[in-house]
Amino acid sequence: MMKTNFQNMSYIWKKSLGYIFSGVSILFILFLNIAQASEPKPWQMDLQEPAGIIATKATDLHNFLLVVITLISVFVLGLLVYVCIKFREKPNVKPSKTSHHTLIEIIWTVVPVLILVVIAVPSFKLLYLTEADKPVDMVVKVSGAQWYWNYEYPDEDVAFDSYIIAEEDLKDNQKRMLDVDNPLVVPEGTKIKFLVTGNDVMHSFFVPSLALQVYSIAGRVNEIWTEIPMGKKKYYGQCNQICGVNHAYMPIVIQALPKNEYNEWLKEAKVKFAKNTLEEINKYALLEKKEVKEIK
Repeated sequence: MMKTNFQNMSYIWKKSLGYIFSGVSILFILFLNIAQASEPKPWQMDLQEPAGIIATKATDLHNFLLVVITLISVFVLGLLVYVCIKFREKPNVKPSKTSHHTLIEIIWTVVPVLILVVIAVPSFKLLYLTEADKPVDMVVKVSGAQWYWNYEYPDEDVAFDSYIIAEEDLKDNQKRMLDVDNPLVVPEGTKIKFLVTGNDVMHSFFVPSLALQVYSIAGRVNEIWTEIPMGKKKYYGQCNQICGVNHAYMPIVIQALPKNEYNEWLKEAKVKFAKNTLEEINKYALLEKKEVKEIK
């Protein structure tokens, strides 16, 4: 008898320690994800840290909806358990033949409608905020191609391609599968409109920490805007629309710089990229003229 009690106690202790260990592990993982950078992290369970007003409001809406759906799920689960226990066969030899209940039918119609109305208010506010007709400080044209991005500053006559850095060419502090040779450089504290188009198949310009996601489609220009917060920082993203064999090798890097550093970069970029841009434009123009002549 004593031996049996001891075995039972030992089993209970082991089970309790298992639950405690699991709980501590979950809390540890959640703690690791509290202070996220604007890049994916190992074992990340939450959204990336929001940057800018749109991303902040989108994250707030996500957290609010998570609470709502959790409460609904717990309520439905509790209701199912209650019904299974109360109306099980043993105490209800003669089952009820009730098929309608006016009050309950009104409740299960009105309550979901009220929940949807509560959800709709912040949703429509966020949708209005994301409209691309807001006044902005600068415009950047983004073109997706297999498998790289082209960035163009229409007001500065600067354009360049951005390719992933091969693993063997990575330097210190550069991230595998995320860093590129030419990031999109923008000034901090700026509202930017992105004009997104494509050169071939469909791509997706996706930077989660800035709440940027818009499809890159050939022959169409999609618009989206965001606010770059103050502070020198890199924002990482990737193409998240399957676009071919090298889909995984289309990272996006937006580098925010202080105004003075951005102006210095822009001076260098005009020298480094402007000539190539003009040569390419002339080359494509000649090709188009040649094709037109051949057709005629």
